[in-house]
Amino acid sequence: MKREGQIKVDSENLFPIIKKWLYSDRDIFIRELVANACDAIKKYQSLCQMGEAENDNAAPRIDVTLDPEAKTITVSDNGIGMTEDEVEKYIAQIAFSGAQEFLDKYKDKTDADGGIIGHFGLGFYSSYMVAENVEIETLSYQKDSKPVHWESNGSHTYEIADGSRTEKGTSVILHISDDGKEFLSEYKMREILRKYCHFMPYEIFFNTIKKPDESAEKKDEAPSLPKPINNTSPLWLKAPKDCTTEEYEDFYRETFTDMNLPLFWIHLNVDYPFRLKGILYFPKQTDKLQVMPGEIKLFANQVYIADNIKEVVPEFLMLLKGVIDCPDLPLNVSRSFLQNDGEVAKISRHITKKVADKLTSVFNNERKSFESYWDDISPFIKFGCIKDEKFYDKIKDIILFKNLEGEYKTFAELPKQNDKVYYVSSTEVQGQYIKLFKDNGLDAVILEHNIDTHFVTFLEYKESGTKFVRIDSEVGEALKTSDADENKGSDDTLSNMFKDAIGKEKLTVKVENLRSDDTPAILTIDEYQRRMSDISRIYGNMFGKVDEAAETLIVNSSNSIVKKLPELDADKQKLLCRHIFDLALMSQRKLTAEEMEGFITRSVQVMGLI
Repeated sequence: MKREGQIKVDSENLFPIIKKWLYSDRDIFIRELVANACDAIKKYQSLCQMGEAENDNAAPRIDVTLDPEAKTITVSDNGIGMTEDEVEKYIAQIAFSGAQEFLDKYKDKTDADGGIIGHFGLGFYSSYMVAENVEIETLSYQKDSKPVHWESNGSHTYEIADGSRTEKGTSVILHISDDGKEFLSEYKMREILRKYCHFMPYEIFFNTIKKPDESAEKKDEAPSLPKPINNTSPLWLKAPKDCTTEEYEDFYRETFTDMNLPLFWIHLNVDYPFRLKGILYFPKQTDKLQVMPGEIKLFANQVYIADNIKEVVPEFLMLLKGVIDCPDLPLNVSRSFLQNDGEVAKISRHITKKVADKLTSVFNNERKSFESYWDDISPFIKFGCIKDEKFYDKIKDIILFKNLEGEYKTFAELPKQNDKVYYVSSTEVQGQYIKLFKDNGLDAVILEHNIDTHFVTFLEYKESGTKFVRIDSEVGEALKTSDADENKGSDDTLSNMFKDAIGKEKLTVKVENLRSDDTPAILTIDEYQRRMSDISRIYGNMFGKVDEAAETLIVNSSNSIVKKLPELDADKQKLLCRHIFDLALMSQRKLTAEEMEGFITRSVQVMGLI
């Protein structure tokens, strides 16, 4: 026989779970209590707007007071306050949301949801992560209300009695436990308040109660007017047309304490199909080899949620710095993570689209400016293309490539040789090859960032038929002169001469008539094998052992030194062939310690031939 029963929850067992597992960071209790204070003020303002409360015209404010001697932290507001019944209802019932009830009650009369933060009713209980005992002093805005005092040590019982508060609002007094004493530091509290409350919508004042002797030291000083510790009107709330360049730069410094000015920014301002505001900054990359991580702060109604939430901000945008405020985010109980929701994906796609639109607009209208900071933003754009092909499809026509003359070309503008695009991965190491190309009127693009190893492979996949070839991977037909058959015998002689002198079995030696007779030889390395070797090194040989890429020594038969080699005795031939190989190797990469030692020794021997 079936029967129904009711699941019972014992608060005595629930409290330890709340204290230990509800939030990932203990310092978040400040955000929850101050956010609740903001909600209390917002509720009062909404009731005044609806004519259901008499406006006392008091400036809204929140006070956070630290008393290290008494081991207390107090968060006070002059908001709506609570009656005794409301305290019993909202505080004594864990997870009952007074904010949600307020919204449901007045949903047809106000747009209060634009500023109400807490919807879960659990924020207050974050206090017990750091406090052994919590008191509440509150007085409702309603006429003839009596002040109420509530107190609990985090067990399943509480005490409620007449309070002492004389003005409407609520004070939450935390008696800090021994394992929470770190939060009694003034420096620590200022740091936490800046992290979580810097842009909250109502003025927050922070005060530390000093010992009597500490206060006495300053008795002769003129008292200074207290200043709020937060910015209640962050720049992202303004319309983009009303913001100046100076304001954008000042806000960047204020938010990220970065003295390097951003390159440019995108101001997001969306009201439909969801509410979204924010500013994304493109920071200057200080390292041309490594992509520097960014920082995107997520807010909901000016309340800080977390940094770099990947469900909202696409991974490649994490290289930017910025703030995003989205009240419609489906947050979970702890407000630090998102619930699964289709709207989140829409928000993420919209942010990506706005970034692509902004980049395209700058390119089309201010191409010279776009080119001036391309080197800084290109790693971000290339990373975005690799991670999100739809992003690539949106901005592929504005991707730039810098050529050997320092000019910027789009992919469509690139000079291609038989559908090949030659590129340079290091202007320092590959200088000899660059000179060879320039001397023969050839061009290549410069791709020196680490991400370019992956990007060229990605482009070959997307732009079918185009192959990217590193400048030292092969000697193209344009660099050769006609190679007459009658020279084949002497070419074979030169080839064998170099093979014997160098003594590397895997080294291939070819003899070519190059158009430039200044260079005796160049070393080329197979493009595909080199890429595999590079990728294997980057990922720690996770693909198994990969053989080193095959090298080919191209001996230039039109060079005057090479022409004289057959006339020399065997010892001189061997010495010069090996020295020519060393020079070619140095143009390819840095010599090892052993190779450098041999090169120096041979250099001395070569000078001895004079």
